[in-house]
Amino acid sequence: MVTAELIALARAGDGEAFGRLVDPYRRELQVHCYRMLGSVQDAEDALQETLVAAWKGLGGFEGRASIRTWLYRVATNRCLNMLRSASGRPRMDYPPPDLDPPAPTRLGEVVWLEPYPDVLLHELADAVPGPEARYEAGEAISLAFVTVLQLLPPRQRTVLVLRDVLGLRAREVADILESSEESVTSALKRARATLRDRLPPSGQEPPPPLNSPVEQRLVDRLTRAWETSDVDGVVALLTDDVWLTMPPGPLEYQGRDLAARFLSTVAFRQHRRLRLIATRANGQPAFGMYLRDPRTGLAHANGLLVLTLAGARISAITHFDNSVLPRFGLPRTLPD
Repeated sequence: MVTAELIALARAGDGEAFGRLVDPYRRELQVHCYRMLGSVQDAEDALQETLVAAWKGLGGFEGRASIRTWLYRVATNRCLNMLRSASGRPRMDYPPPDLDPPAPTRLGEVVWLEPYPDVLLHELADAVPGPEARYEAGEAISLAFVTVLQLLPPRQRTVLVLRDVLGLRAREVADILESSEESVTSALKRARATLRDRLPPSGQEPPPPLNSPVEQRLVDRLTRAWETSDVDGVVALLTDDVWLTMPPGPLEYQGRDLAARFLSTVAFRQHRRLRLIATRANGQPAFGMYLRDPRTGLAHANGLLVLTLAGARISAITHFDNSVLPRFGLPRTLPD
C-alpha cells in the first residue's frame, strides 16, 4: 500500500495503518535520539513521545517533505525538549569513600552517557544517508563520536547530526528547526570545529574490521590479562595515549603509565579476581565484568567495559556501572 493511502487511513484513526507507516523508521529514530541524548533509556522515552506526537499530529502533515523527514522533525524536537529538562542533571559523586585512585589527567565534561547494544544495531534498516553526510554509520555510533556529541550545545548537536550524519540539506534542517539556513550553517561550523578538536586524530589507525582475526586476538589477550590481574599484560595492549574513562564519573586518565597505576590501585586492588563476558556496544568489543567471590562460588557484576581499538591496540577503555547490564542481557550474578 502506498504511503498516501496509509496516511489517509491513519488520519481516519486506523492504528494498524499508522504502525505500518512508522514501523520502518522506529530503530533509526531511536538511534537518532540516542545520538542526541547519549542514553538508551532517554532515547526510548523520546521515541515513544515521538510516536505519540506523530499519531496526534498526523493531521498537520502537509506532505511537503517525506514522512521520514517529518518523523525526524518530531523526534528532534522531543530530544531538544528533553535536553532542556535534563540540563540540571547532577554530576556523579566519584570516587566512592573506599577508593583512593591516582590523580586524573583531567575531569570529564560529559555528565551522562550510556553504551548502545550492538544487538539493536542489527535491527537497523540499511537507510542510505543523504548526499551531504560526512560520517559513515559505524563511525557515527562509536562511543568516541557519541561522547563528543554530548559536549556540544543542543542546537549545534542537532545541526551536526542532521547535516553530517543523516546528510540532510541545510534548507531541510532550517525547516526542521524553524530557523534560517545562515543560522544552521553557522552552528554547523562551530560544531565541526569542536569535533576536530576532540575526536581522535585523523592519523590514528582505524579499528580492525568487525569480528576480524585481529580484533579477536586482541579481545582474547585482553580477557586473559584482565582475568589474571596481569597489569603488564593489559598495558602491553594499549596505545601510548590511551584513555581510561568511567562516565558519569568525572575522572579521566591518559597514557600507559597512568593506566597501569589505575589498574593496580583500583581495578585489580587487593588481589581481586575478575571474570569477563564478551558482548558488543556501539560497534565495539565490550565485556560484562564480574568480581569473583570464592566464599559463595558466585561472581558479582562489576560494570561494563567498552574497548575502542586503533589497529591492533586499544586506544580507550570506558567503564560503565551495573545499571547498563540488563540491556545487554547480562545478569547481576554468575556462577563462578
